[in-house]
Amino acid sequence: MKISHTILALSFALGIPAAAQTPVDSGLAAVIAQIRAIDNHAHPLLPPHAGGPADSDYDALPLVAIPPFPLPIGLTSDNPRYALARRALYGDSSKRAQVMVQQGDGWPTWALDQMGTDIMLANRVAVGPGLLPPRFRWVAFVDPLLFPLNTALERQATPDVRSLYPHEARLLVRYLAALHVKTVPPTLDRYLSTVVSPTLDRMKREGAVAIKYEVAYLRGLDFGNPSRSAAAAVYARYAEGGTPTRAEYKTLEDFLFREIDRQAGLRGLVVHIHSADIAGGFYNVTGSQPLLLESVFNDSTLRGTKFVLLHGGWPHTRQTLSMLGKPNVYADFSMMDQMLSPAVLAGVLREWLGEYPDKVLFGTDAFADHNEDPVGWVETGWVAAKTARQALAIALTGMMNDGELSRDRAVAIARMVLRTNAATLYGFPTE
Repeated sequence: MKISHTILALSFALGIPAAAQTPVDSGLAAVIAQIRAIDNHAHPLLPPHAGGPADSDYDALPLVAIPPFPLPIGLTSDNPRYALARRALYGDSSKRAQVMVQQGDGWPTWALDQMGTDIMLANRVAVGPGLLPPRFRWVAFVDPLLFPLNTALERQATPDVRSLYPHEARLLVRYLAALHVKTVPPTLDRYLSTVVSPTLDRMKREGAVAIKYEVAYLRGLDFGNPSRSAAAAVYARYAEGGTPTRAEYKTLEDFLFREIDRQAGLRGLVVHIHSADIAGGFYNVTGSQPLLLESVFNDSTLRGTKFVLLHGGWPHTRQTLSMLGKPNVYADFSMMDQMLSPAVLAGVLREWLGEYPDKVLFGTDAFADHNEDPVGWVETGWVAAKTARQALAIALTGMMNDGELSRDRAVAIARMVLRTNAATLYGFPTE
């Protein structure tokens, strides 16, 4: 096996500073650099138009709404990789706006080409010009469907959720309006038949390939399995007024979570679940552990539904590894490739790929700090894409060196992670 330490070749293949290199197989790195990737998770923004409103649909729960909190250094402007991204993308930061204007509605597609990405899954409330198929595929938010009742007591849990629950309430009103429904119906059965099912149908009809939960920002992922009658009793008690206790609301939420997931599976919609220890000063880290979802993944009535643990459950990545043994569970490493060094991410990937290489998905979590910076998601996406390819090359080179796999198998796994696993999961072209 030929291992090259040629700094120039490696820098070209991975598009990163030569000084940051860990020796990898140069041929493998060159192959990885050329794979047209499918990004499992991102928050791209619409191309801005002069005089038009700022894009507010890039996330259902914009974290600018919560009190300030410390970020890992890799997600701050102090990360030198962002300066590298700006130079690579624009040559000069002052040219960011110029490039965006030149590209017009084609600017998001131009951005994907700079990242080496073929298809990006856009997590948004709604999509629009510039973010449409075939290069962009929609992932719709379904958290509002969990909260049809008054959330006054839920909002009191922490200062973070106090500002987030109103966003869910407004979005539920928007979903109801799309169905020409003014208020939630008086019974759970009617809520399911006139709101939940039609909303999922609308999302599917409008192009969604998956649904997304950000619920870990609001409560733990410890979803129980209450009876339909217990959930119906809570719903009926408060549908027309009053405020459920937190225990009562949890019963309803737990039932709705599983019911929504069952219905998603019947429609061929993959279920994405945020699972990582960020962000917010009051974020419930314990409540976002992947193992809390085991009873959901073991539910025989949900085996027809495919789940993806977003962000790999960081830092509980070995819990994620254990969940990958479930036949319908996958994981991506979005955001990890922004936040972690290539070497640290490579260690996680090596553990995952050593056991379940067909369950691991590339993702960036490309995002902007706020809706007034429509360019920022391009830079974060570029950094994540470059880091991911470098980490993948490091992990696979180590596995080759240790005799765990051949070069041909390493190339095949690289293609699986960057493209074919996602293509198979969503029914996209594999080439």
